[in-house]
Amino acid sequence: MPAEPDNNTTRILSAELIAKECVAVRLRLLTRAVSRIYNKALRPHGITISQMNILVAVSYMGKSNHQQVCSALSLDKSTLSRDVERMIDKGWLVSLAGHDGRTSLLRVTSAGQKLLSRASPAWRHAQEQATALLGEATLASLGRAVSAVRSHKSTEPR
Repeated sequence: MPAEPDNNTTRILSAELIAKECVAVRLRLLTRAVSRIYNKALRPHGITISQMNILVAVSYMGKSNHQQVCSALSLDKSTLSRDVERMIDKGWLVSLAGHDGRTSLLRVTSAGQKLLSRASPAWRHAQEQATALLGEATLASLGRAVSAVRSHKSTEPR
């Protein structure tokens, strides 16, 4: 009869399994690598990829409340608030009173629009680098995965 593995062996096997197979760890590694590419390209413009995404989302929506931006970018409120505060301080966004006085709306300023225009070539260069790093097949898979997540999210009970 084989001996039962001791507790230390079980811990080592679990750690090895998680280190090799954890989806969250692998996705975080990819996210960090890709974010480094974009942040390096955008650094001369004084903006991070997270801030660029917020600027693009708000610009695309025209005026938007925090909830809409959080939903569009799958951000939590504290992360958004931190970046938005910095972006308002830099003059890229403005916060306007909402319709009911309890909410505020974000709008991109002319300085924010100019920044988007200036930073777009750097973003495009980073996009090319990220595409080269990951490859077209991986990007197609990521697109399908994002669609699946969005589809699943829309069917979840609120």
